[in-house]
Amino acid sequence: MTELEENVISDASAGITDMKLEVVIIPVSDVDRAKEFYSRLGWRLDADRAAGEGFRLIQFTPPGSGTSIQFGVNLTKAAPGSAQGLLLAVSDIEGARQQLVTRGVNATEVFHCETGTACRFPGIGVRVSGPQSEHLSYSSFISFSDPDGNSWVLQEVTKRLPGRVVGDTKYGSARDLAQAMIRAAKAHGEHEKRIGKADPDWPDWYAAYMVAEQSGETLPQ
Repeated sequence: MTELEENVISDASAGITDMKLEVVIIPVSDVDRAKEFYSRLGWRLDADRAAGEGFRLIQFTPPGSGTSIQFGVNLTKAAPGSAQGLLLAVSDIEGARQQLVTRGVNATEVFHCETGTACRFPGIGVRVSGPQSEHLSYSSFISFSDPDGNSWVLQEVTKRLPGRVVGDTKYGSARDLAQAMIRAAKAHGEHEKRIGKADPDWPDWYAAYMVAEQSGETLPQ
């Protein structure tokens, strides 16, 4: 057992209270313009509330996300556009880019880093056009900005690092689940080639593969 796994088990047994990131405040200069932009992304509008002329709160939630964003009037003193490198995980980076472009968003081409993953931050490392050749998890990106210059990065995540997911296997959307099933099906096809016959227990194999992929455990062979 690794030190990380021991720490996860220790934390769970100690009864540490869950602290789930709920909201991130985005500083904007024109509330209605920002509302139009995030609506165009297809994000869910949860709230648009005002209290006189001195306060307004708008909340959006990205598809499949457990965390929302808020912006409005007198929510923050941060300069508009100062939120940088906000990261969204997607299971299909090229499909995600196509959806953004279709909605009129000026997104970058898909890119990966010559080495590591730091090139997702502007001016650090060398960006290489196109997705990482093997579509390794955490290795392919696109970026875009809202009208104020708050920047977002989409990162393709298909397999979590060990210890990043504890508990039930969950998928943020039907599309994410479908993509996971496609990856499991491809891997299972290789499994059947290795054993030289059809696998009657394929549902159990699919389930084991998909759980292991999300939790960062060793994938079944």
